Amino acid sequence: MKKIVVLTGAGMSVESGLSTFRDADGLWENYPVSRVATHEAWEADPEYVNAFYNMLRTKYTDVKPNNGHLLVAELEKHYDVTVVTQNVDNLHEVAGSTKVIHLHGELMKACSSRDVDNPRYHVQLGPDKLTIEPGELAGDGSLLRPFIVFFGEGVPNISVAAEAVADADIMIIIGTSMVVYPAAGLIQYARRDVPVYLIDPNDVMGSGRYNVTHIKKGASAGMEELFGKLTAK
Repeated sequence: MKKIVVLTGAGMSVESGLSTFRDADGLWENYPVSRVATHEAWEADPEYVNAFYNMLRTKYTDVKPNNGHLLVAELEKHYDVTVVTQNVDNLHEVAGSTKVIHLHGELMKACSSRDVDNPRYHVQLGPDKLTIEPGELAGDGSLLRPFIVFFGEGVPNISVAAEAVADADIMIIIGTSMVVYPAAGLIQYARRDVPVYLIDPNDVMGSGRYNVTHIKKGASAGMEELFGKLTAK
């Protein structure tokens, strides 16, 4: 079975009602990165940082996958599909995708602030528990924090994602500006003969690369067009 890697960014979830972080009305306009998304911010005021992500989880509870997410999951009936996402939402999983690599963490998980990537201390959050309470501790006794890769922190899953891209027969990129590294560099790991499909209504860096087909549509409409091509008998 041929292997597909799907790299998704914030534009993947816009049709589900989630703001992108960098657009004019995005989250960073209202909440400065320096206050909510850096390790220094966490060290300075963990309660404020936790409150921000608690708020995000509350906003995300009614959000549903859009048709783009559903069609990416549907591709698994025809291909071996790995999703690499820059998004912290869990919409790919809710849509049915079974292999999802999160580069920037997962909003619906909490972790140890001392040993962030140790799964022993990860806590799954959900409808019954959406908030990390002030002073709440992880299993190792450190403060519980959002399982989010803050700016300035390493991206542990980037090497796993690069290996998946290097092994792919087809690459699909949906809704990402291709300016945020290291994720933007993943396209360089695709073999030169591998077709790359870029779904984004805007001009995107990387669209001029050899062997890239740019479908200038949103996530759902673009995936509908591409799904037909990839599953045609």
